[in-house]
Amino acid sequence: MMKDLENNIKLNYLYRDSGNYKIYGTEIFSNPEHIKVEEIERKVRDALIDSEFFDPLKWGLKPLSFQEWNDDLDHLWNEFESINLTAETPTVDKTITEFLDKIVRDR
Repeated sequence: MMKDLENNIKLNYLYRDSGNYKIYGTEIFSNPEHIKVEEIERKVRDALIDSEFFDPLKWGLKPLSFQEWNDDLDHLWNEFESINLTAETPTVDKTITEFLDKIVRDR
């Protein structure tokens, strides 16, 4: 059981407004199929907009943004930061395989 926890996947992402202010977030997925981090990152990068952005609602992730919306600075996209293995408990009910299937299908 502990070995499975060490195999969870942490997706690190952020919201950056036009003024370069940032909010960071993470989501943690279970990885029962033991997919390698490099393969996961390649699939995520292939699904990004302009090699770095994604629509968190389309991907089924919690959108990051500031509480007060500023039409001059704010937008809907979030920015991919990194992926790594973690022993932290999953924060979403999808496996990493289900997540990858969704983002590949919806691009």
